[in-house]
Amino acid sequence: MSKAKLITPYGGKKLVNLVVTGSERDDLLARAAQLPSIKITMRNLCDLELLATGGFSPLDRFMGKADYERVLHEMRLSDGTLFPLPITLTADPKELPTVGEEIVLRNANNDLIAVLTLEEVYHWDPETEAALAYGSTDAKHPMVSEMARWGKVCISGPMKVVNLPKYYDFIELRRTPAQVRELLENMGNDNVVAFQTRNPLHRIHEELTKRAAAEVKGSLLIHPTVGMTKPGDVDHYTRVRIYKALVDNYYDKKSTALSLLPLAMRMAGPKEVLLHAIIRRNHGANHFIVGRDHAGPGKDSTGKPFYGPYDAQENMRKYEHELGVKMIPFEELVYLPDEQRYVEGKDVPAGARTLNISGTQVRDDYLAKGKLLPEWFTRPETAEILRQMYPPRHKQGFCIWFTGLSGSGKSATTQVLTSLLLERGREITILDGDVVRTHLSKGLGFSKEDRDTNILRIGFVAGEIVHAGGAVICAAISPYRATREEARKMVGENFVEVYMDTPVEVCEQRDVKGLYAKARQAMQDGHPMGFTGVDDPYEPPIAPEITLKGYGATPEENAHKIVAYLEEQGFLLK
Repeated sequence: MSKAKLITPYGGKKLVNLVVTGSERDDLLARAAQLPSIKITMRNLCDLELLATGGFSPLDRFMGKADYERVLHEMRLSDGTLFPLPITLTADPKELPTVGEEIVLRNANNDLIAVLTLEEVYHWDPETEAALAYGSTDAKHPMVSEMARWGKVCISGPMKVVNLPKYYDFIELRRTPAQVRELLENMGNDNVVAFQTRNPLHRIHEELTKRAAAEVKGSLLIHPTVGMTKPGDVDHYTRVRIYKALVDNYYDKKSTALSLLPLAMRMAGPKEVLLHAIIRRNHGANHFIVGRDHAGPGKDSTGKPFYGPYDAQENMRKYEHELGVKMIPFEELVYLPDEQRYVEGKDVPAGARTLNISGTQVRDDYLAKGKLLPEWFTRPETAEILRQMYPPRHKQGFCIWFTGLSGSGKSATTQVLTSLLLERGREITILDGDVVRTHLSKGLGFSKEDRDTNILRIGFVAGEIVHAGGAVICAAISPYRATREEARKMVGENFVEVYMDTPVEVCEQRDVKGLYAKARQAMQDGHPMGFTGVDDPYEPPIAPEITLKGYGATPEENAHKIVAYLEEQGFLLK
């Protein structure tokens, strides 16, 4: 079979390649030990890998100010090229050398990744970026809560990448854009349709990917994201096992490629779909499957979806010609059991019986109860892998996260709840705010930055406990919404926020330590303490799982309400 003539990379004829080799690499390694360095985040590392290998072509660096500003306001780079979202590297200005000098970029393990020549340092504003790039400043959006912890300045300049991130899992499926293009060229089809996924593949996904490949009369690139996805998503190890099983057993290997994408998703819906299309063009695809609620982050704090279910399709349709990637749109498919086939909702015959299982039902009605998913919905291999990795909910870990003012009743309710859970056979870890500050967070003050650090430390420890199957109660004021949302992301979906809704006047009456009185006096004297509820704000949850009154109800009554919720959700057997 002759080689296919794939579409050229986006914005040019060549993929960007920032990886240095040979003597140039040796020279950089020798000099790096003498250069200042900063550690970059997991998101930065994912972005750097796609910059280095051409996934974000024609972008060849973290954005400078001109590109950043125009992307925010017009979705275009400074030269006019369509580019929907900012790709930036933030830092603490105190850690940076002088502009014109070099700085080493290291990962969390302190491994040398790249050397950047510092050309630009510019300030940015998280709220402005959130509003312009993601259409919301609601901390329920994963990017909005995350951006609150980023560095105060953005940095940019040419990079030389010494080491790409090293992986030990599914190595045979981790390919650069150039390697994917070579694989697709060897399949011999000029047309390639790509499928973006961050979820397990079920029969619906199998059906629509096969239909798409048939429609374009070409190859299929199954291209799952294995970098950062939506908090609470199925882990990539489980998902890739499922992808491998399905591709090995149910797809045409001569025209199907499975490759992993180290993308850090933004969950930006209609804008992110354009970024996904650019990435897939750089990997050789000229068609892209876009389904319902593509890259949607879920619901905001008021319970409304951040984006409409077909906003991404509408935006992709608007720009597909400029992108050079044609959309293959799909609506939600449903199953006709009497005909044993899937159809789009608009094509259901009048009076026909239909079956469908939502993502929530998969989680709550099947996995949480230890039931195998039906074969009409998913392949047996998928059902078995999910059953192995996701035990019934009453065997899963969970986190009860109390939030409320000092004196609102968090500790008193925690004491009762602990006894009730121990009575039910659940071992409990308690992370009390005061105790944590004595040990885990010793030395931190009460500035906003230190308070956030304290809460994130609690969130990290709670997440580790929950992921190991344990139950944990966290009782800390945790005054800021964005930081609580970051803690929620660390724990995952089994996070239960309990808001102790107690007026500050009641909390002051209970204040045996006199902290409120001391804070009010200090404020009058012109020396504010930064005390929550007096001279520092408390941001109450907008949609907590449980709201309790810390007055007019006893700790016993409140604790029993939490137990009832845990029974209702399946964390405790009735």
